[in-house]
Amino acid sequence: MSIEVKKGKNENTNTLLYRFTKKVQQSGVMKEVKKRRFSGRAVNKNKRKSMALYRVEKQEEIAKQKKYGYR
Repeated sequence: MSIEVKKGKNENTNTLLYRFTKKVQQSGVMKEVKKRRFSGRAVNKNKRKSMALYRVEKQEEIAKQKKYGYR
């Protein structure tokens, strides 16, 4: 996707820059870039499953410690 802004005859550079930034914001390019910037690799099914089991075990351990007054 390309965004093009042409300078008018009596247009100031600051005004041109303002118009350009407005067009970029309205097009949603920056939103897409920010969304893609931090997207990680896909995790396989077994890894997701083991991570979920670990979280459940950890939560149970914390709940047990709270019950006995360790936390």
